Amino acid sequence: MALRLGHLVLYVRDLQVALPFYRDAIGLQETARVFNGRGVMLSGGSTHHELMLLQVGDAPGAPAGRRLGLYHFAFCVGESLQALRAAQQRLEAHGVPLRGMADHTITQSLYLADPDGNEVELYCDVPGYDWRTRREWIDAPVKPLVL
Repeated sequence: MALRLGHLVLYVRDLQVALPFYRDAIGLQETARVFNGRGVMLSGGSTHHELMLLQVGDAPGAPAGRRLGLYHFAFCVGESLQALRAAQQRLEAHGVPLRGMADHTITQSLYLADPDGNEVELYCDVPGYDWRTRREWIDAPVKPLVL
């Protein structure tokens, strides 16, 4: 069996704000409520949950700028620019502003912030690009993405 990331757990200030962001704007499905309603498991369909949100109330967030810890995490939204466009339209419909867009040679990406300031990437792999045999993507500069 190959090693793969199973899930990510985020502490959130307000579950009633974070849950609609990840469920409605990002497109994850709620699979379970846990810890007397202070936690929610969400899935993109790969497993019982790829993300868990745990409400902790008012707490300091991570400092801005260079620091140790989480930089961002990403969800693959499909296998085409059409899927990425659909994700962008869903974000716009929910009033979620983009922080950036990028062409990484092997992926096309949208960047945004969740209600607690965590950076989230939504991406699609470039169809037909075999990262196992092609190596130029490693040193390729990040290019602007226009959808």
